[in-house]
Amino acid sequence: MSDLEGLGTAVTGTALGRVVEPETGAVSRGGKGHFHETACLNCDTPLTGNYCAHCGQPAHLHRTLGAFLHDLLHGVLHFEGKTWRTLPMLAFRPGRLTRDYIDGKRARFVSPMGLFLFSVFIMFALVQIAGKSGVEDPAEPGRIDVVSSVAKLQEQTEETRDEALAELEAMAPDAPGRAAVEAALAKAEEDLDTLQSAKKITTVAGADVAVYESGNSWLDDHIIRKWQQNPKLMIYKMQSNGYKFSWLLIPLSLPFVWLLFFWKRGIGLYDHTVFVTYSIAFMSLWFILVSVIALLGGAEWLIVLLAVTVPVLHLYRHVKGAYELRRFSALWRTAALLFFINITTLLFMGAIVLLGSM
Repeated sequence: MSDLEGLGTAVTGTALGRVVEPETGAVSRGGKGHFHETACLNCDTPLTGNYCAHCGQPAHLHRTLGAFLHDLLHGVLHFEGKTWRTLPMLAFRPGRLTRDYIDGKRARFVSPMGLFLFSVFIMFALVQIAGKSGVEDPAEPGRIDVVSSVAKLQEQTEETRDEALAELEAMAPDAPGRAAVEAALAKAEEDLDTLQSAKKITTVAGADVAVYESGNSWLDDHIIRKWQQNPKLMIYKMQSNGYKFSWLLIPLSLPFVWLLFFWKRGIGLYDHTVFVTYSIAFMSLWFILVSVIALLGGAEWLIVLLAVTVPVLHLYRHVKGAYELRRFSALWRTAALLFFINITTLLFMGAIVLLGSM
């Protein structure tokens, strides 16, 4: 290869963003952890801006520890400029945030699902830290708290019956107050019959224990008996499934939001999905903040005030801005959404109980 050809090769290599040594073919990456590129290092497309026009990779890359830590934080916490633009909008202008995202202005903001997953992860981590308790082996004693309470109730009822019976035997047939004692005796015997008819003897931790049933075999086998024998394990399963299946809150909420707008043209399920997802993300983040205040010893009245008023006001501002509603339209829809939120929560809790019992 002539000197002119070698020079041409080096120049060509530089044009592609890599300085190629004529003799070895080695690629020069630049010093101090920086690349010196004029073309995309991923696909060799000439660069005309901060990102490759062909594959979207950033134009300027770094080989530094700081860059690695940034990638780590970004991957775990989505820690970047988008977050600091999205969170203030979510807190103070939620309707504008949702409206902009629906209208296609998305490059500046964290996506609804990304923010939802981040907030739910932090919330359930906080719940487990705050209320963490060891999960005991099902064979250990102390697994039958609920059953013991019911057994104690039966014992107290038997004592009441015995006392009424003794008092009745000591009274004369025409003594005043005999009718009241007979009524108390009849009530105690009726309560004992009810408890006895629902009782089944089983063995837990090597002892005979009374297990109370509903009469529905599926409900008794899959839920009630498991909760009676091992309530702490069932609570642990509910916490675990609550995190894994938290996404169920979105499809459970959508039909109720749709009911409030189904006659309006130009509003589809996608709009409702963005609204619901951002709304749940805010409620989760707000729950985290209020919980931290409570853990730090905040006043009870302040915690109640923050937990009740802020979510309602935020929901009103969110629905008003996201759907561009007048004040009255936003008010009645906010009231309806508050009612629907209770239904959705009950449905979600029911699903988690069923999943935890399997």
